Amino acid sequence: MNMITVLFLSTWLLVSSYDPASGLAAKTLPPEPDEELRVDEIYDQESRLFLSLYSLKGNGKIDCVSGQTVQKHMRSTYGNPVYYFLEHPLFYWWNHKMWNDPRLDGVNGNELIYQENTEFDITRYKPCVFNGQPC
Repeated sequence: MNMITVLFLSTWLLVSSYDPASGLAAKTLPPEPDEELRVDEIYDQESRLFLSLYSLKGNGKIDCVSGQTVQKHMRSTYGNPVYYFLEHPLFYWWNHKMWNDPRLDGVNGNELIYQENTEFDITRYKPCVFNGQPC
């Protein structure tokens, strides 16, 4: 991804999340991130969610997460995991909030805040350190 795209995306996020009428951040999500911004992915077998972790700023720091419900999970002939899930995520974590999209119709303004003042805790899924490096 080139620097102009990152600059445009960062500027758009800043401008679109500000509501001049109230002076507070708007209560809407940014559009679903491109796969180019994905830095990691996790399958949570307990909740049957496929989690995509994004760095919207392009600095490698996770600042957005989406969780898609897995319908089917299997292994390919080479032993690699294959996931079948719905087109749009059920949950989003962004801007210290967890959002729910019960209609599963993508980011279009009808998402609901599920929980405020929350962070995505990656240590739940990757708690270990091996030789000083995160697993």
